[in-house]
Amino acid sequence: MKHPKEERTFVMIKPDGVRKGLVGEIIKRIEQRDLKIVALEMFQPTAKQIDGHYPKDKQWITRLGEKTLSTYAKYGYDAKKELGTDKAEVIGPQVRKWLVDFMISAPLVRMVVQGVHAVDMVRKIAGPTMPYQADMGTIRGDYSADSPALANKEKRAVMNLIHASETQEEAAHEIKYWFGKSPVYTYKRFGIDE
Repeated sequence: MKHPKEERTFVMIKPDGVRKGLVGEIIKRIEQRDLKIVALEMFQPTAKQIDGHYPKDKQWITRLGEKTLSTYAKYGYDAKKELGTDKAEVIGPQVRKWLVDFMISAPLVRMVVQGVHAVDMVRKIAGPTMPYQADMGTIRGDYSADSPALANKEKRAVMNLIHASETQEEAAHEIKYWFGKSPVYTYKRFGIDE
C-alpha cells in the first residue's frame, strides 16, 4: 500500500488547451493544490496512439451514440437528418472518430501528477467534463463554454481542455500507456513533502 502522498494520476492537456495558451495556467492550478508534476512532455500524437487511448468495446462506443442521441432529443434536433441515422450503435463510431480527429489536431501535453487524492483532486480542479456545466474557478468553467449540442451540430468532439483519469485503476493504465518506460521522477517539494 502506497503512502497517500504517492497517489498518481494521468493528465493530458488537449489541443484546445494548448492552442489557447493554457498549459502554464493548468500546471499552475495543479501545483497550487499541493500536487506535483512527476513526468511531463509535449508531443504530437498519432491517430494510432489516440485510437489506443480510447476504449474500443462495443458498449462504450454505443454509449457515445446514446449520449449524442440524448443531446439531439434534449434540444429538438433531428439526428437522422443531420447524421443519417438514429441508431446509437452507428452514431457511436462517428463520435469516436470526431474525438480521434480532434485529439490529433495539435500537440498535446501529457503528465503524471502525484499527491494526496491526486485522481480526485485533479478532477475537482478540472471541473465537470462538459464545460458549460463547470463552475467558475475550475479550469473548464473559467476557460471553456463548449457543449455537446454545439459539438454535435459542428460534427466534432467537445473541446474541454483537459483529460484527467477518473479512477486510480484508469490512472495506472493511462500512465503505463502514455509513459511506458519513460522516467517518472521522485523529488521533494518545499513545504509539502518535508
